[in-house]
Amino acid sequence: MAKVCPTITVSDAHAYRQQMERIVPFTKRVHIDLMDGIFAPTKSVEPSEVWWPAGMEADIHLMFKNPSHYIYLLIDLKPQLIIIHAETEDDFIEIAERIKRAKIKVGVALLQQTPVSKIEPALSVIDHVLIFSGNLGYQGGGSVDLELLTKVKSLRKLKDNLEIGWDGGVTEHNIGDLAEGDVDVLNVGSYIQRAENANSAYAKLVKLVTTAGKQ
Repeated sequence: MAKVCPTITVSDAHAYRQQMERIVPFTKRVHIDLMDGIFAPTKSVEPSEVWWPAGMEADIHLMFKNPSHYIYLLIDLKPQLIIIHAETEDDFIEIAERIKRAKIKVGVALLQQTPVSKIEPALSVIDHVLIFSGNLGYQGGGSVDLELLTKVKSLRKLKDNLEIGWDGGVTEHNIGDLAEGDVDVLNVGSYIQRAENANSAYAKLVKLVTTAGKQ
């Protein structure tokens, strides 16, 4: 069954705390977006400002041109997963090995135009692939392109125990299709964070995923 994972995408520490406190009552897993203002056109809080409550699992999505500059800092935070982009300039294998040595899961994100073939040689060290359907660095700026689900099928054929996530445009109107499309982790930003009642919005999505899983 797919998991609904609230996302935090903010540019300052105050907003970060607000968004984190909004989701703490109902989730045990959070997706944290970090942007450098270069690879992604907007800039987020600094990696040094990132935190999460004890007992919560954190996935850190690093939208950086040169993620290697921050890997040791992020490793020290002990997230359960670090996701870097296949399109960055740094040596992915070298970064992945650093993360693996710290007993943290390795994730890689694919922009819309990036084929699965780009990461196929490195799949042996990859635990999670994030299918990115959003506008890089903007909360609420994405839309769901269901044609990208073909990447999920391709990845399953290559590595059946891979965890596959989705980022971008998830709402009540498409979450069922994504769950039925064999996505494991559905990262949700604005639908939850901008809702009048974040808990209710999250619960609604979980119910829809559960219903899709029973069909």
